[in-house]
Amino acid sequence: MRDFIHRLPKAELHVHLVGSASLDTVLELARRHPAKLVPTAREELRAFYEFTDFAHFIDVYVKVNQLVVNGGDVTELVVGLARDLAANQVRYAEVTVTPVPHVMMGIEPDELAEALTEGRLRALREHGVVLAWVFDIAGSLGYEAGVATAEWALRHRPAGTVGFGLGGMEAGVPRERYRVPFDMARDGGLHLVPHAGETTGPETIWSALTHLRAERIGHGTSAVRDPNLLTHLASEGIPVEVCPTSNLRTRAVSALAEHPFPRLLDAGVPVTLATDDPGMFHTDLNREYLLVHEHFGLSRGDLADLARAGARAAFCDDDLKATLLAEIDDAERNYTSPASL
Repeated sequence: MRDFIHRLPKAELHVHLVGSASLDTVLELARRHPAKLVPTAREELRAFYEFTDFAHFIDVYVKVNQLVVNGGDVTELVVGLARDLAANQVRYAEVTVTPVPHVMMGIEPDELAEALTEGRLRALREHGVVLAWVFDIAGSLGYEAGVATAEWALRHRPAGTVGFGLGGMEAGVPRERYRVPFDMARDGGLHLVPHAGETTGPETIWSALTHLRAERIGHGTSAVRDPNLLTHLASEGIPVEVCPTSNLRTRAVSALAEHPFPRLLDAGVPVTLATDDPGMFHTDLNREYLLVHEHFGLSRGDLADLARAGARAAFCDDDLKATLLAEIDDAERNYTSPASL
């Protein structure tokens, strides 16, 4: 099964740029900027990534984000992510970038857009991965940051821009607060993909659907508490981007046995599998596929269906989507185990 998963072509739709950085990348940045209080030794950095709860995770994420101080740092993050995605047979990824904190760290708005563009070109040229961008509001920064995020995304709009999101803390950050920037993004032609129901209840998902007109839901795991919501997501074909290891590491879910993943599938909700912040959670997309096989009993065909769900939920062009779906079909149909050779 490991070999099949390794060969299976995939799309990844929920991965944050800063949180994707490998230990080696973060160590290099931390050693360049020792005053930023991020550990500069490998084992200390691993311990730094042991989270007590979701709020602690956000605090660590902010500290790591503060290591990214120029366009060159951003480009290297993008290329490093593309390298890791390619190793997992990811053909296409939608990468969440939170522009306002980068600008707050002194990166000029134009410089940030240029760095993303350069990184995207190198990702395709060097690793064969097509990257797209979801520009996301850090909810804890408030309404003004939401408007600034929409204005930045629509004004600069680097090649590959497809979506607009809302992340960070959910408790105390009502989704309806950001209706105006989401309306701005929608009017500008962007797809709407807020986080909701990761650490709060199904009412947050309903709010994302009704106030923000979400087309996909980031995480969405608490939907299983509301049968009407499950029915709505399934009947309307609204995908949820599920990140099992992330939910465990941030303590959003206390144990794999309690994870809502199989209940979402059983309810007919379109489920895509993702890593969220793989560098911080010591995971990758292949590990997430193996995890749902080992713990929830998904077969080879089920895993191929998960890969198809990711491709169908992607905001890429029709040609790329058709190519990816054909590659998944081919991988499933023609797979031969090394043990049988």
